[in-house]
Amino acid sequence: SVSSTLYGPRFLTGEVGGSVTHQCFYSITPANKHDRKYWCKMAGKGGCYTIISTTGYTSKHHVGRVSLKDDPQNGTFMVTMTELKKNDTGIYRCGIGTTNRDLYVGLNLTVLADADVLGPTELVWGELRGSVTILCPPRGTQGGKKRFWCKLGRTGCTLIADTDGYVGNSYQGRIFITPRESSGAFKILINDLKEEDSGLYQCGTGRLSGRDSPRVVALRVTTASTLPRRPKFLSGTVGGSLTLKCHYDPMRNYEKKYLCRWKEASCELLVDADGFVHESYKGRIQIASSDQERGTYTVVMSHLREEDAGWYWCGARNGHTEDTSSVKLRIQKETCCRQDPGTSILVKPTLSSSLATDSTPTQRSITGLTYTMGIITESSSPPLPTAPPSTIVTSPGKTYRESSSGESPLLPVVLPALILLIFITITILALIKIKLQKERGGESSAMGNLEAAPFQAALNPGKQQMMEGTPSPENAHRSRTDSGKCRWVF
Repeated sequence: SVSSTLYGPRFLTGEVGGSVTHQCFYSITPANKHDRKYWCKMAGKGGCYTIISTTGYTSKHHVGRVSLKDDPQNGTFMVTMTELKKNDTGIYRCGIGTTNRDLYVGLNLTVLADADVLGPTELVWGELRGSVTILCPPRGTQGGKKRFWCKLGRTGCTLIADTDGYVGNSYQGRIFITPRESSGAFKILINDLKEEDSGLYQCGTGRLSGRDSPRVVALRVTTASTLPRRPKFLSGTVGGSLTLKCHYDPMRNYEKKYLCRWKEASCELLVDADGFVHESYKGRIQIASSDQERGTYTVVMSHLREEDAGWYWCGARNGHTEDTSSVKLRIQKETCCRQDPGTSILVKPTLSSSLATDSTPTQRSITGLTYTMGIITESSSPPLPTAPPSTIVTSPGKTYRESSSGESPLLPVVLPALILLIFITITILALIKIKLQKERGGESSAMGNLEAAPFQAALNPGKQQMMEGTPSPENAHRSRTDSGKCRWVF
């Protein structure tokens, strides 16, 4: 790719009347060593007109104030522009090839009129979804002045964050301006880096246009990243607890590992690995364990409250560098939600059953809720929460269900079965009686027939008169049959 063959800083800053030097690096191949090197400026219609090249050409508007020096043995060439003018601001290319459309890398040159606000331009590289630390050194500042971080553009410097509590919408929860040190220096910490964060920035104290702005920084976010995409939210319930694992580089020796609560471009320390615990969190937050080999430390929060909702930062400090990551905590009041008036569905905790890697978001149980943490990995599954007596605990991945009225879910099944069993029993008994009646049919007396008559009469009133008389053999047979019918019905 272009970036792996030719690369260099993407931003450049100079002052009117001053000079800038830009260095481009290229792969040391025979073609690159001997091919044409050039420096051009982008025009309004998309073309790039040559300012200087190794063929000996120099633009007439830049004669005497631009130079190009190639060092093929080290795979680099440098372009120097002097006597800078305001209209030198623009987009440039340094490249290799016979045309200005061949191999190149672009950069943005900004020429500022006020030399007092200029400091040494620092190139800071950050990894996509990672974090960066920018040191803003002291320069005649006073303790009472606010600190700020802004992004330079065509119309000036747009405020990103300051210590008065302002934070731009796209930086909510991911930028922190540290307190001023005794020397007057302070740091800008940014995490969850995005591609659009690349640009030219300025940090300082007082007003944006003041004279106490010593640092101009070119921030470049690499598009190729080894860091995974991570969910930015975790959920808890009032009165419950949660566990999270913070990560750091195990190859570094950090002075401090901590968890802080972010608000308005500041982050209040809650707990650190040295034993500090914020007064309002004593008894309900702690760093429970640390694994130097894997580069993790575990923070446990318990007795959660509604006011605990908000942004939190994991951090690890190594000199002036701090590796940070942020997560937003959401607090819920209930552990179930109504589906219909008669049924509620309890959310079942999903557990991580094996060790997760840094590139895999994991899921953790929080008192019957499920939350996903991209910045958290698990070495073991936490225990299942104790189920209340009325809860039926199923296997992982299924849903808890319980009746809000307390009625057994088996009743609709058992009742029909019980009725069927009773009916079968009555039928069998009736069949047995019929069989016995047939066997005794030859021995039945007229009295027995008369005893059956009321039943028959009840069933067939039209035959009542016949059964009251002395039955003929034919009628006696009918009486026995009718009697059998009555016994069947009974």
